[in-house]
Amino acid sequence: MTLDADNSTVASRATGGRTLVDELLREQRQLTAVESFSRAHDRNELSAAPYRKLLPITQPASGEQFAFEVDLDQCSGCKSCVTACHSLNGLDDDETWRSVGRLASTDLRTPFHQFVTTACHHCVDPGCLNGCPVLAYDKDPITGIVRHLDDQCIGCQYCVMKCPYEVPQYSKTRGIVRKCDMCSSRLTVGEAPACVQACPNEAIRITVVEQDKVRGKYRGLPVLSEASGGEKEKRRKGEFSSVPFPLFPHANNFLPDSPNPAITLPTTRYISQRALPADLEAADAHEVRRAKAHPPLTIMLVLSQCGVGLALMSMLTGGTSRMLAVAALAVTALGVAAGTLHFGQPLKAWRSFLGWRKSWLSRELIAFGALLGALGFHAAVLHPLTAGLATLTGIVAVACSAMVYVDTRRPFWKVPMTFGKFFGTTLLLGSSGALAFGKPAGMPALPGIVFVALIVLGTVFKLAVENRIFRFLADEQDPHLTALNKTALLLNGPFGLLSRMRVAFASAGGVVLPALMLIFDVGLALPALALMLCLAGELIERHLFFVVEVAPKMPGGQGS
Repeated sequence: MTLDADNSTVASRATGGRTLVDELLREQRQLTAVESFSRAHDRNELSAAPYRKLLPITQPASGEQFAFEVDLDQCSGCKSCVTACHSLNGLDDDETWRSVGRLASTDLRTPFHQFVTTACHHCVDPGCLNGCPVLAYDKDPITGIVRHLDDQCIGCQYCVMKCPYEVPQYSKTRGIVRKCDMCSSRLTVGEAPACVQACPNEAIRITVVEQDKVRGKYRGLPVLSEASGGEKEKRRKGEFSSVPFPLFPHANNFLPDSPNPAITLPTTRYISQRALPADLEAADAHEVRRAKAHPPLTIMLVLSQCGVGLALMSMLTGGTSRMLAVAALAVTALGVAAGTLHFGQPLKAWRSFLGWRKSWLSRELIAFGALLGALGFHAAVLHPLTAGLATLTGIVAVACSAMVYVDTRRPFWKVPMTFGKFFGTTLLLGSSGALAFGKPAGMPALPGIVFVALIVLGTVFKLAVENRIFRFLADEQDPHLTALNKTALLLNGPFGLLSRMRVAFASAGGVVLPALMLIFDVGLALPALALMLCLAGELIERHLFFVVEVAPKMPGGQGS
């Protein structure tokens, strides 16, 4: 007997008499989920029955709703759910209603990774519904599904900003936003949604949840402070050990490294029987990506705040300057007109008042409508009282503009930063514009000095507010980068040149030239140049306001 024969005999005895061929045949008989599905399809055994176990037996009762349930142990990251959703709903090439990301451990001694599939969470308190100015969202009173009404949408994209989970998707070809509706048309006839039916491992199912339990689970969560170390670093104080994820101090018991669930109360349940490490973070957690630019909004915000500032200066000078009154009206009207270009369906924008009960965007548009009326009345009457009315209306409009962004709960758009920038622009451009458009006849020299002082004050105030973000500047390799850290890195790196240009324009137009105005009598040339420099600086600042904003999001980084 040869050595090979001896080894074969020993191996055969060790496996109970089975040869290597026997083992390979046995392994082939253990079909994968995809192979099993394929064979069932060939035998015409596929019907609604195989998927009934993935759906609730009955409709939700009062106070309940449908929800996705994701078994993390079964998710392999194959993206079958993504493909099925895309195909069934006829989405654009760059449009996705379901995505797959990955969580990974940061401890190299205990490597761990977890795939995560995510779609609309059909929240109990949906941000998209609350923010929509035209009531284009509806939460079904029976199923709890949050549906988007395409024919109502004006394409303002505010719901995209309001949703912390990046669920609504803007379709450029249609000029509207669209989103997942849990395949409600299929659920109505007892069929599983596309993603549920397509998953080969049955990792996704539809369940029924009690809305009060969702509220109780998330309402008490603390709003984590970026200034005191960030969500990721604080989460490491807890341990995720079982399902559902336990609530430890400052821990996210919805899903690790995801937005704070207290904002919208998501209903999706992520479950796992494994002990999840405490240091899980998204695979793309260290990617520093610029946000989307909004040129129409940039122009609208700067010009409208300039118009309000001019109205303020008109009031301070007695409200008798027709030049200031007309300029305030014209600049504000131009800004509002530019803002309509942001809408995908601008002809439907007149319905934007419908959501005034909940939407700050509706309130902003109503306020600007009132402002245009007040400015027109003041330009016709030229009375101190009409100037005061226009100024008061303008202050309300600017405050509504600021709240549009504060209400998104994004770290870079918090109250001090947003209100400081918006009202700083109002003061700076209003005072510089008042000098550029010329002093009213008979105006003494003192008001001119006051305007110069206001320009310098507005510039210094604005730069001080903007500079606060650099307190969060950190090393790009820091393992605990927060959203504000990433914003500071963007301002210091990819947008460093633009940031320095913004400071240079502000310093020249808001400090140097106003100082020269006190020394030299150069007519309107110097004030006009100062206004142009200040305006250019404010446009750059408002552009950066959008593109460097980094919001917490669901885990990504899965790759193709």
